[in-house]
Amino acid sequence: MTTELLPVILCGGSGTRLFPLSRESHPKQFLALTGPQTMLQQTAMRLRGWNEGISLAPTPTLVCHEEHRFLAASQWGEVESGAASIILEPVGRNTAPALTLAALHACRDGGDPVMLVMPADHVIQDITAFQNAVRAGLEYASRGAVITFGILPQYPETGFGYIQYRHEHAEDRVCPVEAFTEKPPLALAQQYVQQQNFLWNSGIFMLRTSTWLRALQLCNPKILGSCQAAMRSARHDLDFIRPDKAAFTACPSDSIDYAVMEKLLEHPEWGIACSVVSLKAGWSDVGSWDALWKVMERDSRGNAVIGGAVLHQDCNDTLFMSNSRLVTGVGLRDLVVVETADAVLVADKRCTQEVKSLVNRLSQAGHRITNQHRKVHRPWGWYDLIDSGERFQVKRIVVNPGASLSLQMHQHRAEHWVVVKGEAEVTHGERNFSLKENESTYIPPGHKHRLRNRGAQPLEIIEVQSGSYLGEDDIVRFDDAYGRIDASESPHG
Repeated sequence: MTTELLPVILCGGSGTRLFPLSRESHPKQFLALTGPQTMLQQTAMRLRGWNEGISLAPTPTLVCHEEHRFLAASQWGEVESGAASIILEPVGRNTAPALTLAALHACRDGGDPVMLVMPADHVIQDITAFQNAVRAGLEYASRGAVITFGILPQYPETGFGYIQYRHEHAEDRVCPVEAFTEKPPLALAQQYVQQQNFLWNSGIFMLRTSTWLRALQLCNPKILGSCQAAMRSARHDLDFIRPDKAAFTACPSDSIDYAVMEKLLEHPEWGIACSVVSLKAGWSDVGSWDALWKVMERDSRGNAVIGGAVLHQDCNDTLFMSNSRLVTGVGLRDLVVVETADAVLVADKRCTQEVKSLVNRLSQAGHRITNQHRKVHRPWGWYDLIDSGERFQVKRIVVNPGASLSLQMHQHRAEHWVVVKGEAEVTHGERNFSLKENESTYIPPGHKHRLRNRGAQPLEIIEVQSGSYLGEDDIVRFDDAYGRIDASESPHG
């Protein structure tokens, strides 16, 4: 008998430990860290090639923050031909509410699929081993058990949760869970590794929709009630599903482990079994720079390089990343050196978990750098803030073929456009005209305007903004192909 499996990909999280590459507006799940595909795309691609009694549901579910909706949709579409149901969280509420939104959507027509719940920001190097592990636990999940996947500890990591399991028979692949421990101190982590009946908690789960909703009703009914209210009033926006913001904002924030898993083990009388499958598939959550270094290809002296503009000499066990310029190193050992266009991080590999606290300090001090890169992606293309100063800023804008910015107006700034590549179709008030390479136009404050690329190649322009206020919230939209007229965020274009 073939069992249908519904992939649920959780695309939340900010990835602050991978600053300065990961930012709030472009977190690690949307970055290409270990290859040409992004972490989300790698997650999607490991769902290919199932056989032997497993068929995937035709429409997987993605849950992401509404600010990342176009990133998620475009990256999914680049690697998968089929559609996905994309549920937009208006605010972040951790993994338990995110999974609940997906479960409520999955059972809306009376269905009860087995959900394979995966974070979008993990590395799994052996896809066959991963699929075999899922196959081993699928029958248990279909009968009502909660299946989690554990990783054999390689060292006493304090940044992971641990799963204690009971191994009754040597041939068992699926073992009962006895306890969950969240991020233990070093001494306890060392003890767990030595005991050999503990696994790292991968954060990947498999269970029926009805099992999750029943468990949540028993363990945390406030989360369930808030999510039910949010989905009852959900609306469809383009290809996205928007739960009600007020109802979801009222939802408690909690993880799957804290909200449900630990409580289930405390109440065996509820009859919901928790089991773990050992996953030996080259897994990493890439939660920090040293974790990324561990999964990277390294030279004979242990150095890993991301980006071509790196030159190092007499260095050992160091990660170098070059994003926009030449990075050089001499005599370095056990360091992380990460360069982006607007920030540089240099850290001891032993301290990379502390990058999160550094980002918190920057955020508390009001630095915008924690939110977005100098290069900012939009549904129509991207822009790069080249320079700025008092009463001016300069942007390089690239518009994808067939795309356009919204019809809009600015109250406080003027814009000067120079086409450097391609041909622009410009709307300026009641006028429509074309600009070719090396031609320019001027948009005064208070004038309606739109930039469109009807060509087959990317359109590139240089925009000089000048005025008394240059913030991205100085925008009034009159028409927008991406449904952002009433959106809460106010992105450029």
